[in-house]
Amino acid sequence: MGFIYNTLESLYKLFLLKVSDEIRINYLRRQGVKIGKNCKIHTVNFSTEPYLVEIGDHARIASGTIFITHDGSVNCFPGEVDGGIFGKIRLGNNVFVGNNSIILLNTTIGNNCIVGAGSVVRGHFPDNSVILGNPATVSMKTDLLKMLFRQNPGLVKTNNLPKSECTRRIKKHFEIK
Repeated sequence: MGFIYNTLESLYKLFLLKVSDEIRINYLRRQGVKIGKNCKIHTVNFSTEPYLVEIGDHARIASGTIFITHDGSVNCFPGEVDGGIFGKIRLGNNVFVGNNSIILLNTTIGNNCIVGAGSVVRGHFPDNSVILGNPATVSMKTDLLKMLFRQNPGLVKTNNLPKSECTRRIKKHFEIK
C-alpha cells in the first residue's frame, strides 16, 4: 500500500509543478510551509518536515530548489545517537533562490537577498546579500549586483510583456531572425 501511496504522491507533485502558483502555494501551506504574500514558488521539494520552513513576502523560488530540514547522516551511528537532527529554514522578504539550489537546515536568509543557481546554502546570511557557491558564501551586496545588471549588455526590457513580445525583443536584441 505504501508503494501506491508514494507513487500517487509523486505524480501529484509532478502535476503541481504544471499548475498555477496559487494552487501550488495552497498545497504547500496545507503541508505546513509558512509562505508570505505575493510569492512565486516553482518547487514542491520541502523535505519531510515542511512545517519547519518559513518564507517571507515577495519571495521567488526557482525550479529544482530543495529544502532539507533534517540531517540523515545521524543514522550512521545506530545505538550511539538516539534521535534525529532537525532545523528550521527561514527566508526573509524579497528573496530570490535560483534553479537547483539546496537550502539546508538551520539556515536563515535575510531580506532582499539573491541565492545563485546551484548554491548549497547553510548558515545565517545578512540582509542585502548575494549568496553563491558550494558551500555558499556572500559574494557581494545586492546594490552592487543591481548596478551590474543595469550595465549588462544582455539587459532586455521584457518585464510584464506577453511571451511573444519577449521573444521578439530578445531576438531583435541578439539579431536573430
